[in-house]
Amino acid sequence: MSSYPPAAKPLADLQPRQPFFVGIDSDGCAFDSMEIKHKECFCPNIIKWWDLQAVSKYAREAAEFVNLYSKWRGINRWPALVMVLDLLRERPEVVARRAPITEAKELKAFMASGQPLSDAGLKAYMAEHPHPELDKALDWSKAVNASIADMVYGVPPFPFMRESLQALQGKADVVVVSATPTEALVREWEEHDIAKYARIIAGQEMGSKKQHLALAAKGKYPPDRILMMGDAPGDLEAARANGTLFFPINPGHEDTSWERFYREGLARFTAGTYAGAYEAALIAEFEQLLPSVPPWKK
Repeated sequence: MSSYPPAAKPLADLQPRQPFFVGIDSDGCAFDSMEIKHKECFCPNIIKWWDLQAVSKYAREAAEFVNLYSKWRGINRWPALVMVLDLLRERPEVVARRAPITEAKELKAFMASGQPLSDAGLKAYMAEHPHPELDKALDWSKAVNASIADMVYGVPPFPFMRESLQALQGKADVVVVSATPTEALVREWEEHDIAKYARIIAGQEMGSKKQHLALAAKGKYPPDRILMMGDAPGDLEAARANGTLFFPINPGHEDTSWERFYREGLARFTAGTYAGAYEAALIAEFEQLLPSVPPWKK
């Protein structure tokens, strides 16, 4: 991984202190924050900024499907937004209302540019490719961040999450691996006094989750001593891309998942008996939970 965002240097520079490495996603994995962030912060701003008032019901359904209840759960906000707009444009009820839905061509060009999918990446791209649609996109993203800062607090970690972090101390180097802006991550982890358990808190400015794992862990620890924990298929994909292990925090069953990790998964990981049938059974259960087809298409 020779090319990575400058902000990701701490990940590239990370040197092992413990024999094991654990990457942990934040929203929906460490904290029960996905529902409030998407339903109260993302959805209203998508409707407001992308002129979806006439089809707000369908916009909300599409946004919740993509961001919470599908195999795309937890993906970066920019591809998620484009997916919501694409789903709306082809939905018969939206077409019947003659609601104009942008094709987001400029946004798609930014996403294909190789810039980090963050506000800073968008600004860098806009310096070379100014366009009103990108101005709107940046304003939307800032409005989402402001809503989250205003609305999302007092949301504690899932039960057994803090206990698991404490149990990992002295065994594993822990890094937060997330597509959320770093500022929000640091605020949430510090609010609940668990930032002290993580060596680095890595958000979207430091690249993708796949890059986070590659920079922080790959080649520094044996593959069977690297574990990614997450609640979304993107977390599993990041683990597979780097040849590492994965422990799922199952959407809708997060408390049970964390208790299972605390009581048995952690011991299996450090004992070298996690890979194989045990991990495969957990992943099979996880993959059943998130569909790829929206309910209105069935």
